[in-house]
Amino acid sequence: MFESLSVSLAQLSNTVWHAASLASAAGLTVASGHAVLDAQLPGGGWPVGGICEILQAHGEHNEWRLLLSALKRVVGVAGQSSAVVLVGAPHVPFGPGLAAQGLDPRRLVQVIASAPAERLWVAEQSLRCAAVQAVLAWLPQVQADQLRRLQMTAHANSKLLFVMRPVQARAESSPAVLRLLLASQSQSDALQLHILKRRGRPLAQALALPARAARLSALLASGNRPARPAPVAESASSACVIDLLQGMRDVVGRTASAA
Repeated sequence: MFESLSVSLAQLSNTVWHAASLASAAGLTVASGHAVLDAQLPGGGWPVGGICEILQAHGEHNEWRLLLSALKRVVGVAGQSSAVVLVGAPHVPFGPGLAAQGLDPRRLVQVIASAPAERLWVAEQSLRCAAVQAVLAWLPQVQADQLRRLQMTAHANSKLLFVMRPVQARAESSPAVLRLLLASQSQSDALQLHILKRRGRPLAQALALPARAARLSALLASGNRPARPAPVAESASSACVIDLLQGMRDVVGRTASAA
């Protein structure tokens, strides 16, 4: 009997995650496009169906440099009716810069919402939409149980979900499966990335992601004005995006009437 138990435990140890080692991904992942980062992420990329929380200091907006490669990949695979929804983005995306790196700005749907409840509602409904491949939500004011609800929705619909929060949120608990602290290095134009939470051993040292390509730097210095994202082309698969925007207008209208 003891011999049989010993054999069973030995077999089980091969399938159990050990806290001292980097875990395998529980589901699908999407490569980040940064080899040094993928090497430190379970499954070698961004987890599909879980929150990736990105913390930045006030005035820092480096999320596009971090996420662009993955977003370009998922909308490219999904086809022309796919969309990436931006909820509460602090700035209009720089269309020429995105296009120069291969992301069609017409694939972006930007929803302007200021109230925390509105942003949460839009993010959750976007995750349920078949045409949406990824959601980027700026949620400076959010509670752990609200994040948990978003994570459950992302998991149920197998969607990429990135939540941008201020660096002060580092001290708060979070259900995110991946938590990152992102900062730019002004002298080298590189990005410094701290992995605060992942399924695996802690990563003590920061990762350095390369500076922007010379072509993009020249474009940013050219003074071109950002282009507003065009609406997603109407089709059967993108109809829920149109419904989402209409629903958002209805929610805002009811809120204004109540006030």
